[in-house]
Amino acid sequence: MSRRGPFALCLLLLGACQRTCPSSTPAVPDAGTPAVASAPMPVAAPVPEPIPTCRAEGATPLDAALDYLDDGKFPEALSCAAQASALEPDSAAAHAARGEALAALNRTAEAQVAYARALAIDPGHPDALLGAAHLYAVQLPSSREYDELGALYAERGLSQAHVSPEQLPRFALVSAMALNDLGQASEALQRAQLVLAREPNNHEAAYEKALALFELCRFAEARAAFSGLVNDLERGAHAHYHLGLLLEREGKWKQAQTHFDKARALAPEDFPVPPTPTEVEFREEVARAVAALSEDMRKDLTGVPVRAEELPADADLLSGEPPLSPSILGLFRGPPLGEPCDGTETPCRSVALYRLNLARAVRSREELREQIKVTLLHEVGHLRGEDDQELAARGLE
Repeated sequence: MSRRGPFALCLLLLGACQRTCPSSTPAVPDAGTPAVASAPMPVAAPVPEPIPTCRAEGATPLDAALDYLDDGKFPEALSCAAQASALEPDSAAAHAARGEALAALNRTAEAQVAYARALAIDPGHPDALLGAAHLYAVQLPSSREYDELGALYAERGLSQAHVSPEQLPRFALVSAMALNDLGQASEALQRAQLVLAREPNNHEAAYEKALALFELCRFAEARAAFSGLVNDLERGAHAHYHLGLLLEREGKWKQAQTHFDKARALAPEDFPVPPTPTEVEFREEVARAVAALSEDMRKDLTGVPVRAEELPADADLLSGEPPLSPSILGLFRGPPLGEPCDGTETPCRSVALYRLNLARAVRSREELREQIKVTLLHEVGHLRGEDDQELAARGLE
């Protein structure tokens, strides 16, 4: 479950036009004029506002930029960092400071370039590594590619012997965030505990620890950890939401709903009312999704039941190491096609789609139908022998 909210919208964007789309109605040339194909006029990029002159007040531009960053004066920091990088184009520190100022001003595309330039000059520069890690793992919209980059930068920073005691927990925290988003909960837990060993009152690390415990199916520990965060202004809504998930798994529906309602009251945009179908409606949606599969996929599913279930059972989640996430949307049970069945269960292969988890992953019935389709395709991929990395590369994460 991402710290950015409970939704994993897997919408297929079809027919998107890159750059400039030509008009659907071609222009008719005048009589006698050769019909020459003309390229569409490019759309000019917006011209950024000029950066004001650096007010260094006796310091070097780089030192002034760093002071402005410490004071939270990001426009002033950008002006001095820009001057510093112009005067010393091979200074990784100057480009890192420029990247930090740009990121703080939400000029993320420019920040990406600034950090890339700093790390091209010095791949181990700690400020550039930390800034780039935070940009990709926290600030930019969540995606596997961004989270992987954020984790790589954070782990590189942690691996450096000369990382300062002040920066070490900051690298570890960003790493924990990225690793949790990547589904690597065991590693995320280690990083969160590293932070808490040095900063016991760090609520961000406490949240990442609680989230990792939940993903590792250590439910009693996760419940205690989330209970300690319900009054946190920034993380209270997510703590209530996860307490609802934990109580729901125990069959304590009314208590769970109380926590879901509190999460919604605190963060209505993150936790809207899910478009939950009835059990009958959900079975019908699943049946329609199966019927809409290609002929070869339906053939592969011969003898493989596709079941509509409420939530993943503990036995399924704990069937391997590491455990599966309690928030999974579907599950393929059994060996891939072509491999022998080694158990006594009949049939030895099956697919499950989880009604409550799927409903919470979307915002509308239309999105629910699309997510059922994507989840079903994901599980058919497992049936055919693909692993999660291969499926993610095909957009079926």
